[in-house]
Amino acid sequence: MKDDILLVEEQDSVVTLTLNRPEVMNSFNFALLHALRDQIESLRFRTDVRVIIVTGAGEKAFCSGADLKERRTLTPIQVKEYIFTIRNLFTSIEQLNKPVIAAVNGAAFGGGTELSLASDIRIASMNATMGLTETRLAIIPGAGGTQRMPRLIGKGKAKELMFTGRRVGAEEALRINLVNQICEQKDLLDECRKMAAMICETGPVAIEQVKYAINYGLETDLHTGLAIESNAYWVTIPTEDRLEGLAAFREKRRPVYKGK
Repeated sequence: MKDDILLVEEQDSVVTLTLNRPEVMNSFNFALLHALRDQIESLRFRTDVRVIIVTGAGEKAFCSGADLKERRTLTPIQVKEYIFTIRNLFTSIEQLNKPVIAAVNGAAFGGGTELSLASDIRIASMNATMGLTETRLAIIPGAGGTQRMPRLIGKGKAKELMFTGRRVGAEEALRINLVNQICEQKDLLDECRKMAAMICETGPVAIEQVKYAINYGLETDLHTGLAIESNAYWVTIPTEDRLEGLAAFREKRRPVYKGK
């Protein structure tokens, strides 16, 4: 296994994780799954990291899903282990206490699209192609796609895409709300970093609580969701950051938040 299977870059409180298997369209084998899992867990409690960007190496692929060459060598029990691992990894990304931006820089099929669905924000290059194509291999999405896609784009459209295994381009992905924004490939990481910089201007505790309230509130009825929001708000009240925000507004200056 090559040592640089996952590239890690840190700049201005933003960590960029690059899936680095361009020779196989950045597909997930066990080694890459484990490397990404370890990085995500190492970032969870780092207060100096505010935003994470996930992308793929090269200009052709974000992530083409499972490494099918490896898959052919696996026993049925090992396939179960693979699915268990990738499903838990993507859930940990979805539940991470920091925003995750998927920079979809090309083909994103199967697990690649599921990785983007587990992220908070998706920005795609104009050459991006996305789809949950598993039914064409006589299997189904196994890393959360059957649950996250309908919640994002609606049940009918999600069924259409999964039933047919159809791939969609960047403009259609934007039209059906599969991605938040599209741009030229040369501008993709810059656009993601601009988004990350805007997030870094806000209060870290507030961002964590907004993500928590949205993720968990949407899984409940409105009454329960409002209670979740209320409890999340209470967390922000005793923070130093809240007082700093008020002081900065009064003094007409940019606030300096510390996540406290």
